[in-house]
Amino acid sequence: QVQLVESGGGLVQPGGSLKISCATSGFPFSRYDMSWYRQTPGNERELITSISPSGSILPTLDSVKGRFTISRDNAKNMVYLQMNNLKPRDTAIYYCNVDETSYGVFDWGQGTQVTVSS
Repeated sequence: QVQLVESGGGLVQPGGSLKISCATSGFPFSRYDMSWYRQTPGNERELITSISPSGSILPTLDSVKGRFTISRDNAKNMVYLQMNNLKPRDTAIYYCNVDETSYGVFDWGQGTQVTVSS
């Protein structure tokens, strides 16, 4: 079955950086656009950024442009999110999944908590 396992979150100070990872299995990863999403309490999950199978960056949430970069390793079935210049408003649980604008998403993993605070 499909598994999505996010990791690498934590507490970081404003202006800091963090790289989170997502290990995937159970589907043909290299054929799918992959995305990162985030969710805060009381709000719906929002799509942040996506990447094509070949590594092209697809439309990205305006609030993270220039700060967040998605990447992937098709050989390892991994997708990553490099987050720079983090702001308190980036505090959320971060999830990976296939791009919801192109496919039906798989069951969600547990996510990884990112907290930006001094």
